[in-house]
Amino acid sequence: MRAFYQRLFPFRYFFQWLNHSAIPSNDFAHREFAFTLSNDALQRYQSFATSDLMRKRCIADTPPRIDIGPVYSTNPRDRKTLRKASAFRPISRELVFDIDMNDYDDIRTCCTGANICRKCWAFITMAIKVVDVALREDFGFKHIMWVYSGRRGAHAWVCDKRAREMDDTKRRAVYGYLELLKGGDQGGKRVNARRPLHPHLERSLNILREHFQTTVLAEQDPWAEENAAHLLNLLPDEKLRAALQKKWESSPSRPSASKWADIDSVAKSGALSKTPRELVEAKQDIILEYTYPRLDADVGKKLNHLLKSPFVVHPATGRICVPIDPRKVDEFDPLSVPKVTELLVEIDQWKGEDGEKKIQDWEKTSLKPYIDFFRVFVAGLLREGKEKAMVKREREENGDTMEF
Repeated sequence: MRAFYQRLFPFRYFFQWLNHSAIPSNDFAHREFAFTLSNDALQRYQSFATSDLMRKRCIADTPPRIDIGPVYSTNPRDRKTLRKASAFRPISRELVFDIDMNDYDDIRTCCTGANICRKCWAFITMAIKVVDVALREDFGFKHIMWVYSGRRGAHAWVCDKRAREMDDTKRRAVYGYLELLKGGDQGGKRVNARRPLHPHLERSLNILREHFQTTVLAEQDPWAEENAAHLLNLLPDEKLRAALQKKWESSPSRPSASKWADIDSVAKSGALSKTPRELVEAKQDIILEYTYPRLDADVGKKLNHLLKSPFVVHPATGRICVPIDPRKVDEFDPLSVPKVTELLVEIDQWKGEDGEKKIQDWEKTSLKPYIDFFRVFVAGLLREGKEKAMVKREREENGDTMEF
């Protein structure tokens, strides 16, 4: 871990990302960092004026985990010296989302708990596609960074200034907009979408239909044998349920894709007491229940919540928490993400050309494309900040202080 912090962690771009400028400011200096040490002790309210100070501390303490909190009204280290506790309050932080594979345990059949494979990772892929397009098209956010958690999930960091300045009420409202599944996983119907479908759900359904065929029906086969009872429970028509149950009891090994097709064929044979429209809507709800994002609501609804930092090493897997390019999300494979031990071997094995300019250690490893992506992302965030500051300055110089 010491070698990782000395040679691989991108402290420079990390500082610029959270500072929103190359020049040190309170955006970084008043930011809370929480270090989990090797003895599992949690050190909260750590703060650093510069990236160099943070780097020195990381090299000295080698924390297996770093969490990022909000920017506070004063330096987190000074909170106990304040006369009034209310003077120490969170004032900004990224709007964050956490998608954890645990929340899909009732519908995935390939793995459970902390285990993942390429088949079930498709649920995270679907979630990223749906949430990313909603944040961009419906809320107008531009600077959204998706990060692999290092084990079984993904985090989104919405870094636009407007997102960072949201209070808890607005954060809850964004979550409310994206939430769809209700109740636990006790076998009841968890999706009852209002009709006509909201445009966001209509768009989501169009994104998710193909994944339902490939991931859910073909790869997960969720209604195999006795599990077919759950599918029957999700259908609102008693006559149709009875006919399907009879058909499936006579051939219990029928795969889920065939059972899904049976719904329409049996309905067309006359075993339907409700309208065809009601059946279409019930099937849409089932598709959404098995594919729609399952967000950890506790993580992002409050300003002061901690979230694991990008580019740290996951202690259980050794994998780096790397960014995911949402434009290439289908290509992302969590099982091929580099491990810290592999990266250190790659540095040792590096053979540069004679006369080649000196390069950073991370550029000699398979971490390079991820840090390059992060560097470009941060540059875009800083560029927009500069442009907005320039426009504001010009308006003030011209006496145009009206805001709309």
